[in-house]
Amino acid sequence: MKLAKIALSALLSATALAAAGDASAQGRLNLYCSVQEDWCQLMQTEFEKATGVRVAMTRKSSGETYAQIKAEKDNPRGDVWWGGTGDPHLQAAEENLTAAYESARMKEMQDWSVQQWKTGRQRTVGIYAGALGFGFNTELLAKKNLPEPKCWADLVKAEYKGEVQVANPHSSGTSYTMVASLVQILGENGAFDYLRKLNTNVNQYTKSGAAPIVAAGRGETLIGIVFMHDAITQAVRNFPIKTVAPCEGTGYEIGSMSIIAGARNMESARKFYDWALSAEAQALGAKAQSYQVPSNRNAPTPPQAPRLSDVKLINYDFQKFGSSDERKRLLTRFDAEIKISN
Repeated sequence: MKLAKIALSALLSATALAAAGDASAQGRLNLYCSVQEDWCQLMQTEFEKATGVRVAMTRKSSGETYAQIKAEKDNPRGDVWWGGTGDPHLQAAEENLTAAYESARMKEMQDWSVQQWKTGRQRTVGIYAGALGFGFNTELLAKKNLPEPKCWADLVKAEYKGEVQVANPHSSGTSYTMVASLVQILGENGAFDYLRKLNTNVNQYTKSGAAPIVAAGRGETLIGIVFMHDAITQAVRNFPIKTVAPCEGTGYEIGSMSIIAGARNMESARKFYDWALSAEAQALGAKAQSYQVPSNRNAPTPPQAPRLSDVKLINYDFQKFGSSDERKRLLTRFDAEIKISN
């Protein structure tokens, strides 16, 4: 009897070790995520369900994540950077902070996604697209008896003094896209003249790109400069937000994904990359009330998403404004000429 108990105990121990080994074999992933928290969490949960890989997820804005990856380049802690504007992903690719990879799913991608991959020397890929614009609180507008803003030019008018929020372009890819877009629409000197005027109307520069429209939805500010899909999210959540595509034209983002160079969990990173490009994974955005245009041609575009064909989009120069030198130069000039108080 005693021998039987010993044998049973040994068998149970061996089974537990085998199970632990199986769990370890499934892998781990350190995910840096630069979209909204709800979407980040949904991607984490669904990937774990689909693969058994255990995910540790950190959510930060695009500019913050780029800075973190750069700071960690000699000892990488992340494996995949998923989401956020494409410009900083291209900057990371230029600096060899990310790794080249060709997924078998590339044949399913929209042309603009493949072009992002080619521009980034196969080190980043487009996962969604979204147009820049702004939104305003309709109830506050009526209460203040102000006209509806329809153009970039409206946002610098005296009647909107202290009524605008926008993110800091150092931390936010959204705001850097705004700066780069204005340079392409107005010329560089014209853009900085505009930004100086806009600064007098800004009540806060936020860290997160979507934060200004969340504040507008709550009635904490009248206008938030954001990607249009972020304004639509607030409207879908029954906040009194109207979305605006600026009349002069506007820039857009190719939200991107990159594998971090020197990733400790490279097999899991490639597995996540392939999964995140699937139509099924890209359909998760709408479930998280994020309404970008997906890059997989087989993924459904949410009906709430802005129709990009109806927006006056500029021919955004991703190669130029995705350059590290250009980003550094523009942000240095921004710091010198736009005196922000927060």
